[in-house]
Amino acid sequence: MSRSPGLSLHVGVKSDPIEYRYSFPWLFGLMEDCGVRHLQLGTFYELYHLPDSCFTDLRRSADSHGIAISSVFTSHRELGGFFRGDPRWVAVARRNYERLIEVGALVGAKRVGSNPGSILRDEMERKPTGIRTFVDHMKELMGYAATVGVVMLTMEPMSCLAEPPTLPDEMAGMMEELKAHRTDHPECADIGLCADVSHGYADVSGNVVATHMQLLSAALPYAAELHLKNTDALFGATFGFSPDERERGIVDLASVRELLVARSAELPTRELVGYLEIGGPKLGRDYSDPHLGKALRESLRHCREAFELGTEHADDR
Repeated sequence: MSRSPGLSLHVGVKSDPIEYRYSFPWLFGLMEDCGVRHLQLGTFYELYHLPDSCFTDLRRSADSHGIAISSVFTSHRELGGFFRGDPRWVAVARRNYERLIEVGALVGAKRVGSNPGSILRDEMERKPTGIRTFVDHMKELMGYAATVGVVMLTMEPMSCLAEPPTLPDEMAGMMEELKAHRTDHPECADIGLCADVSHGYADVSGNVVATHMQLLSAALPYAAELHLKNTDALFGATFGFSPDERERGIVDLASVRELLVARSAELPTRELVGYLEIGGPKLGRDYSDPHLGKALRESLRHCREAFELGTEHADDR
């Protein structure tokens, strides 16, 4: 495999699958065993309302296991109010995004982000206005992030036209305007994408218009972090990287790594973390919850073998 001097690719975990199932210390211990040191804190309902002390305690717990909470990112499309065309919804989205940034600062995360939001399917004509509202608020949020010590806000390209940005022109349009704002206001936090290696675009008839690798390629100039997960040929189901899942999935992490190496000069960072983002087995069943540990270990083992570059692998992978 060719190597790019100075480029390091790390594997992390997004915390989604433990939500209401296992504790953070349980996850930190598993990560420590697997030699995985980066956590992306996924959101949950209570996150926006808990006091600061909950997050400083969480940071201390992570530190005790040698885990860095490097990123915070939404899990439930809950900041989509910018696209609703209702100032009351916009106000809630803005207030919650500010709290998300504050939480990021409390846990020591350098990056905080979300998918921008969703246009309701019966109101697709609102899309241009929704994008405008989101971008205008994001400029102000970049300024707010800098005041609390968060160095970058990120957004995730999605797999349908109701959740922009999706196609390359949307990515470039939104990102270039926000990058230009940062150039004009260098006191602001930076802006980037959290690209997902499983996100491609299939149209209303199920025709694949852009593969996951094509959309990842378009995102590279802005890609500051990644989500690692597997998917099917129509980008519908998402799952991990156990041997059985690799048999039915289309995401080849070794090919993702080769793309990143080949075009590393375009990346905005020399230290790129890919966070395993899976839901795990069925939530809230006695016959499935106990299998989460095995599922995470199998997927993390493969992610490290196929994706990592320029990092030391733990003996107990």
